[in-house]
Amino acid sequence: MILPGRQLRVSVVDDEVLIASSFAMVLCTLGFDASFFTEPLQAIQAARYYAPDLLISEVSMRVLSGIELALKVQRQCPNCKVLLLSGQPDITDLLTTSRANGHTFEVLPKPIHPTALLREIRATFGLARLREFGVLQPESKVSARTSQGLMDFVGNPVVEAKRHQDSLLRPSVAREKSA
Repeated sequence: MILPGRQLRVSVVDDEVLIASSFAMVLCTLGFDASFFTEPLQAIQAARYYAPDLLISEVSMRVLSGIELALKVQRQCPNCKVLLLSGQPDITDLLTTSRANGHTFEVLPKPIHPTALLREIRATFGLARLREFGVLQPESKVSARTSQGLMDFVGNPVVEAKRHQDSLLRPSVAREKSA
């Protein structure tokens, strides 16, 4: 049961650290108590001690799929709601199996704009309920700078490649300066 006056707890799980941390940062800015994980098993462990009200997870991950993660978290936290994200078009087999077992989950396409994610969260909990918990309402609260930064992380392979290239160059620059 969620008590009025406490922030909604959100666990964000994606094996891409930039995506997971960016979504958590935006959600914290909007008034959520958001944590991020890059390993599904870490999210399951954390849920034992800090039950999330909402799980936002990538569907396609190495150790556990987002669907398997959602089922495990919901076993521990039956009131936890789930939003799944996927940039992969080939998840129909996972969803079909899930539905055959009586589980239906909302799957949102990646990349997703922060305001669209907020709309989905609001729809999941209901607008009035989010106001009750002090979550900021207007999408305008997500600044253009924050939104563009998140879109760069989530939806721009050129930016991602540049970041990767920069991270590979940084150690050599540090070694050159120390020599």
